[in-house]
Amino acid sequence: MTITSAMVKELRERTGVGMMDCKNALVETGGDMEKAIEVLRTRGLAKAAKKAGRIASEGLVEAYIHMGARLGVLVEVNCETDFVARTEEFKQLCRDIAMQIAAAKPEYVRREEILASVIAAEERILREQALQEGKPEKIVDKMVAGRIEKFYQEACLLEQNFIRDPEKKVIDVIHEAIAKLGENINVRRFARFEVGEGIDKTACEE
Repeated sequence: MTITSAMVKELRERTGVGMMDCKNALVETGGDMEKAIEVLRTRGLAKAAKKAGRIASEGLVEAYIHMGARLGVLVEVNCETDFVARTEEFKQLCRDIAMQIAAAKPEYVRREEILASVIAAEERILREQALQEGKPEKIVDKMVAGRIEKFYQEACLLEQNFIRDPEKKVIDVIHEAIAKLGENINVRRFARFEVGEGIDKTACEE
């Protein structure tokens, strides 16, 4: 049976679980929605999604310095208790997220952080590009929507493909950790520093 994006979306809406995990569950169950929900519950992923609303005020600030000390990352990852924050599983998750930020250069944690004015400006640029490519006006809106979605996937940490397993999104990895550790986990903020980044070298030469 063909697993459609609509089926994946429905399962995600019903369970709160990441898109890739939903798709895998549907493939495993031959597209049976109720059985797919059972699979996700058995794995603890549906339960993990329900924990997402709980307050997470403990956690760690993880630091990652790349070889040569020309690139560094600080990221704050929160959980509910100091006990979980001290576990090796949580520490490894924090290290993985810091490395993700170093390698994939996200600008935001999640799409909700992006100002509407930034999205509007991006949409104008994408629309103009599509028109310059000679695309018909009637499909430009659909193209812009698709490219904006790609922009989110590149710019937002939680929506990026996980560097250790590109079949998963970062949010999927976090949901797996929530299911395993039994607490809500949330990436609060990060900072990425790269030597020379943002310096106007032309101005310096003058």
